[in-house]
Formats: sequence, C-alpha cells, structure tokens
Amino acid sequence: MFHVIWGQLRGRAGRSVALLAGVLVATTGFVVLTGATTTSRLAVTGTVERNTRAAYDILVRPKGTRTPLEAERRLVRPNYLSGLYGGITTAQYEQVKAVDGIDVAAPIAMLGYSTTELRVPVDLTDAVDRSLDRQVIRVDRTFLAERGLTHAPADPVYVYVTKHPLLYPQNQGFTSDAIPYSDGRSYDSQLCGDAPREVLPGGRSGPICDPGWYQGATPDAFSERQTWSVDAFRLLPDGRFETANRAAQGAPPSRLSDRLVVTLRRPVPFLLAAVDPDAEQRLVGLSATVVDGRPLTSADTLRTTSSGSTRSQTLPVLVSARPYLDGTIRTTWTRITPRGSIADVFPDKLAQTLRGAPAVPAGGTERDSADAYRAQLAAGQGRGKCCWGQLQRIVQPGQTGYDQLPDGALHARTAPRSGVYDDRRVSTLLSRPWLTDDTPFRPLTELHMSRTLDVRGWQSVGVFDPEELTGFNDLGKVPLETYEPPVAQGADDRSRTALGGRPLEPSGNPAGYLSAPPLLLTTLAGVSEFLEGSASPQRTAPISAIRVRVADVDGYSERSAERVRLIAERITQATGLDVDITLGSSPAPQSVELPAGAFGRPELRLTENWSALGVASTITKAVDRKSAALFLLVLVVCVLFLGNAVSAAVRDRRPELAVLACLGWPARRIGALLLGEVATLGLAAGVLAVGLAFPLGAALGIRVDWERALLAVPVALLLALVAGLAPALRAARAHPAATLRPPVASARWVRRPRTLAGLALVNLARTPGRTVLGAGALAIGVAALTLVAATAYAFRGAIVGSLLGDTVSLSVRGADALAAVATVLLGAGAVADVLYLNIRDRAAELATLRATGWTDAALGRLVGYEGFLLGVLGAVTGAGLGLGGAAWLVGDVPAALVAVAAAVALAGVLVTCLAALVPAALLRRLPTARLLAEE
Repeated sequence: MFHVIWGQLRGRAGRSVALLAGVLVATTGFVVLTGATTTSRLAVTGTVERNTRAAYDILVRPKGTRTPLEAERRLVRPNYLSGLYGGITTAQYEQVKAVDGIDVAAPIAMLGYSTTELRVPVDLTDAVDRSLDRQVIRVDRTFLAERGLTHAPADPVYVYVTKHPLLYPQNQGFTSDAIPYSDGRSYDSQLCGDAPREVLPGGRSGPICDPGWYQGATPDAFSERQTWSVDAFRLLPDGRFETANRAAQGAPPSRLSDRLVVTLRRPVPFLLAAVDPDAEQRLVGLSATVVDGRPLTSADTLRTTSSGSTRSQTLPVLVSARPYLDGTIRTTWTRITPRGSIADVFPDKLAQTLRGAPAVPAGGTERDSADAYRAQLAAGQGRGKCCWGQLQRIVQPGQTGYDQLPDGALHARTAPRSGVYDDRRVSTLLSRPWLTDDTPFRPLTELHMSRTLDVRGWQSVGVFDPEELTGFNDLGKVPLETYEPPVAQGADDRSRTALGGRPLEPSGNPAGYLSAPPLLLTTLAGVSEFLEGSASPQRTAPISAIRVRVADVDGYSERSAERVRLIAERITQATGLDVDITLGSSPAPQSVELPAGAFGRPELRLTENWSALGVASTITKAVDRKSAALFLLVLVVCVLFLGNAVSAAVRDRRPELAVLACLGWPARRIGALLLGEVATLGLAAGVLAVGLAFPLGAALGIRVDWERALLAVPVALLLALVAGLAPALRAARAHPAATLRPPVASARWVRRPRTLAGLALVNLARTPGRTVLGAGALAIGVAALTLVAATAYAFRGAIVGSLLGDTVSLSVRGADALAAVATVLLGAGAVADVLYLNIRDRAAELATLRATGWTDAALGRLVGYEGFLLGVLGAVTGAGLGLGGAAWLVGDVPAALVAVAAAVALAGVLVTCLAALVPAALLRRLPTARLLAEE
C-alpha cells in the first residue's frame, strides 16, 4: 500500500505539492496564530498585574454608605471620603485588625473643614509718589477662582502714606478706655480702638480709623469680599517706611522697611483628617514625606491649656506642602491725593471724603493663593510651626448628587445654600470665605462641639509632601487613593476653551463641586479626645474608613484575587460593615455636566477620573473568553480550508477511483489509500512547519517555544486526517457509474435566470455543500476579526471604560488582529478554491458559452458575481456571529459595536472579491476546442 501511495504522490506531483502547501500553511498558521493568541493573553495579564498595585486592596466603610452609582456602575467618585464623617467604631477597627492575613489596616477619620488665615502680601512701593506730603492708595480687589471663570469684586483696601509723624499704641489689643501711645500720652480707645494716630498741625493728633475695629466683634458675619481695611504708613526722609508692628505682644510699637507691603488676609478652608501614624507609615510611607518639622507620632495628642479664665485645646497637625487650591487675588491701584489728613475720618465716610480728590492709576498685580501658601510655609522652615488654624467651627460637606443624562453622562445637582456660616453662637475671628456665596453642590453641616471651651485650634508640627507618598503606576493610581488631588478636564471644545486648555481644580469652597484631599493630618487618638463631650454621633464612631492591604499580594492575579476575596468576606462577617475590593481598580473617565455658578462661571462639561472597581477581573475574564474563541475559530477555519483542498483533490481523481473499484478494490482499501496519501502529506507538512514556525514567529514578534513548534507534527497529521476523512469516505462509497454523471447537478428549485447575478446564484445553488463550505470558512474569519475589533472597542468603553482597559486594548490589538486577519485570508482562500473547483467542474459549460459568443470579460463577470455572492453570504453570516460573540463578551450591543461589525463585513466582501480574481484569470486557459470535442 505504501508503494501505491508513494507512486500516487509522485505521479501527481503538482496536486501533491499544492495539497502539501495547503496543509503546511494551515499548520504553520495555526501554530503561530495560537502563539499570537497566547502572547496576547500573556501581554494582557502582565500589563494588568504590573499596573494594578495600589496602596490598599480592600476598602471598609460604614454600613449603607455605598451610593447608587457605586451599586449600579461599580464607580466611586474622586475624593469619596470628603463626604464621609465617622460611622466605624474603634472596636470594629480592632476586629478588622484581628483578621488573619492582613498586612496593614489603616483607619482614617474625616473631621471636616477648618478655616485658616492665608496672608497674601502685596508690594505697593512703586505706587508711592515720594514727592507728595500725603497720599492714599486705593487697592481695588477682585477675587478669582476656577481658572478665572469665577470672579467677584470686593470692597477696596486703603493705604494711607504720610510724611507726618505717626503715634503707635504701646500695647496692641489693650482693652482699657485709655490706651498709652508712643508719645507718652493715653488716648480714648472707644473711638477707633488701638489705631495709629497722625500728628496734625498744631500738635494735635487724630486716629486713622480701621474698619476692622468695628467688624472685629463679629468678623465671620462678613464675607471676605466685605472686609476692608485702612493701613497707615509714614514715609521717612531716608525713603524708608514706618508702620505699626503687630507681630507679637511685647514687640516694639513700630517697624521700618524699605518696601511698602500690605498683607491681604484670606480665610481658606482646609480638610482635616485623623490617621494612625504608624499604620499610615506602613501603608504609604507618610513619615518619609515630611519636608519640614517632624512627623506625627502616636504620642501626639490633644493639648489642653489654661490662661486665666480662658481654656484652649490644640491639635497637633501635619500640614500639606501643596494646597491644591485654585484662587487668585487681582488688585488694581489708584493713587489719590487727599485735600488733607484722613485722621478723624470714620471708615464709612472715607470713600466720600476722598471722592473728587485727584486720582491717577498706579499699577496693579495678581497674586496666586497657592504661591502665597508656599511662601508662608517657607517662612516657617526650620521651626515646623509655620501654620495654625481655628477649630471653633468645623464644616462638614456632604456628597454631590447626580442625575444620569440620556448620553450616559452625569449631571451634578446643586444643593440648597447652607446657613452654617450664619451661626452667631460660634466666633472664629475670621471672615467667611467668599466662595461660600457661590452655587453650592454639597450640603453643609457643622460638627456640633461642646461650647464649654473658649478656644479650639490646631498647630502644625511639620509639613509633608503628598506627592512623595509611595507612588503607584498611573493606571492603578485611582482616585480611591486618599491623597490624590481631583482634576477635571474639559470634555468638549467649549469647556476646554473656557478653561484655557487647563484642568479645573478645587477652589477652596467646601460646598464646591471639586473637593481637595485631606491637607491637614492629625492623630486618631487626638481626635477621639477632641470629640469628647461633643453631641455628634462621630464621638462614639469616629472612623470614616479603613484601608486594608492584604499580605502576600503584589498586583492582580487569580491567586491574589481569591486571597483578597476571602479576607474581605471575613471582614464582612466579623464587622457587618460595607467592604469593597479595590484590588484591580483603575481610573475610569466619566463625563460630568456642571451647572453654571453664581459668579460668572458658565456651564461646563468635564471629564473626571472616577474609580472603576474590579477592572482587572473583568479584563482578564474577557481576554480568556476572547482567547478561547479565537483559538477555536482558527482551528475550525484551518479544518475547513484543508477539507476543501482535499475534497478538490479527490474530485479530480473520480475516474481513477472508479477504475480501481471496477478492478475489485474494496471501499475500505480505497478509503485507506486516500487517507494514507493525506496523512503522508500532513506528516511532511508538520515536520516542515516545525522549521518554519520559529523564523515566522520571530519576524512577527510572537514567542514560539519548542513545545508549541513540535505540536505542529500531530496537529498537521490530525488536521489532514480530519479534513480528508469525509472526502475519503464519500469517494470510497461512490458507485463506479458515478463518474459518468455530470460533475455539477442542476438546481431544479430555482427559476431560469435572466441576469448574470441570477445565473451566478443558480451556479452556487448547484453545489450547496461546496458553497456552504466556502462561505462558512469566510464567515468564521470575519467572525474572528469582528470579535477582535469589538474587544478593542469594549476595552475602551463598553466593558470597563477605564485607563487600564484602554492600555490593555492597545497592547493586545496587534497580536489578536494578526490572528483574525490571517483567519479571514484563509477563509478568502477557501472561497477562491470553491470558485476554482466550480470552474473546473463546469469547464465544458463555460466552453460552450464561449463558443456561443460569450466573451472572456462576460465569463469573468460571472465568476466575479459568484465570488461576490459567496463573500456577502460568508461576511454577513460571520459579522452576525461575531456581533453575537462580542455581545457575549461585552454584555451589550451598542450602536458603535454594530458599526464595527458592518465595517468588518464590508472588508470581508472586498477581500473575497480580490480572491475571486485568481480563479477568474484561469478562464483564459480553458481549452475550448478539446472540451467541446469531449462533449
């Protein structure tokens, strides 16, 4: 039998080589493409594992704190902790720490916003006309925020510069009716308090009244836009400036300077949170980020002091080196030459007194609040005690509500204006921030404290840089990170233009849309003492969240995910709290529509990086499903391609096989002969594929190891046997008289065609099995390409909509696209083979048509129509299958996914039409005379 097989292969060398090439291409393609699929999966899992290591793996929050968006979309808004105040007891925290397998359990207690004073110096030296005896520089202020879109004018500040002597109080803050001054005399304080006095002609002196004296009793009744001042300076003969020295008690009454600098005081709210210093150090390396002063320690706690009848409490605080504050003061200066001294002029009459006096513009400047904050920190370097703030009033903003728009974007709801700053029972000695009058997006409440103490405040012990905390990859650094500043980019051209191409940042408004991360850190022990005697529920349950890092977890993997899941279940069982697995989360851009503000900011459409939970799990499962689907599709299309090729070879030998049957060969021997030939070619193709797999894989950047390369031999043999089994059985069972039948039967169920397209359709219907085989091979290729394209689309939006998903889609697309495109080409090759067989079987018919006057162009169009119809059948079927698979992968069928499937189907039709050109070219080689003679 072997000799017969070898003789058949040698005798029909052309057909044998063609079949060998088909098996070789299919086998090599299968090995390399499955390697591409494996490479793709390894690239995805490697990318996911490298980029999903975050500060913590589990987030524990009070029961019932999940928002509707979290439940529906598995999305967490940026700085979610800013609206979460308490709810977890210290006993529950101890239960969490006791769970076996936890590396770090770091609690955080959000206390609320404390208002501190930011000093913004403005140098007016160049605005002074040194030739004038007296002058007033009016400083008109405009407050700006949110990239200048929010702006509001404020009452002016006046600077009085005189060459006449000034008298200063010897003891600022003296409450007696008679205050001693630098001239040795005492003056009545009921008029203007301890204001400087100007020596007038005749030796008399008059006070230069400051409106702060009248507002000082209730400064928080005013917005900072409504607070103004009158500062007095003496221009000395040597060119220096003299003014009152209010630096500290016991200091000299006046000070000298070469520059005339006034200080604009801004009340700025900063978010205060309490942490366990040791746990925070283990979680994010907090102590290592201290750039001035010292770190917090577990020994830092609340300090209570008494001075006479006044008792005060002070919390030790670590302040941020970065304010994450978008705020600016724009000033314009006007120099006014008064007709005389402004001494004895009451503040409410000052503007009227100066009206009509000569005035000229004197310049202006713009000062950034963040720069002023950093300068203020720099002034305290080396001491670590640059900053302080009040805790008399602690404001707690709630959460922003959202409505979902038809296009999937979110619309931020406005909130009712809160009256917490109108509470006159609390005095902070600071005016309220001007932005509290802007459109609110968060409800504000006040932390109800005991009123038995006179003074509550905080004092810094050090400065930390949040950007030096333990860093993580940008794809895994989600807004769930406690200290991550929120950034919102413009989502459309109008918003980007309004923002000047820059992101929107927090404005410092507690009720504003964007909330800054905690910028003040104190100890959990100190806050627990601070809340004693408070009426707030936070007193018994001060902790807002617990961030848990699981031991022996480093990036996302199936093992890590299962380990984290088990520990999360144990925490839930032990505490009953809400537990979310944050392992494998990623930033997920969301479009948010922000209504217009009250101070000029227009409506904006923003893109925010929210946190998508469970992204890594979704991606790896999707990749596993996609890899399995591609593997199966590649295998099936190879079998169909080879089956068609073997069927063609057997069909060419029908007369020969009929002669062997007439000579007495049994059916099993004929079948064994055919399978033996196919198996021999398959074995040879497998051996050749081993050698071709390595260079081809290297050229395509696909890793092919020895195990996968050697797999080519059994795969080629198996493919050849599976592909040749059906044709061999069919040939073995065929009756010898079958060779006398026409190769192509007529289709009796169709009408007589009247057009070329109709004739092409009839010709395809005459060989239904072959037509289905070719269209099926193409359909599988198109389905594979549709699946890959849909997967890339899904990773960008439909599955996770995350930055990690987008990165994975970019890294995997090349390998998967290679597999899918090659599968489409194999399908197109199968269609070309079907057309070739049709031409061979209908050669006599085509010769007859040519003899009756049909041109080669007409015959070519007929074959082209057949190829086009085959392409449409296969491409549409494949696109439908691919769309169904993509819907299974994505979980939805959005319009963009349908567009992807349609585009792939069109590409499949075009490729098929190009493949049809090859068999159409064979029409010119038909021996018309010989074929007609044989008929």
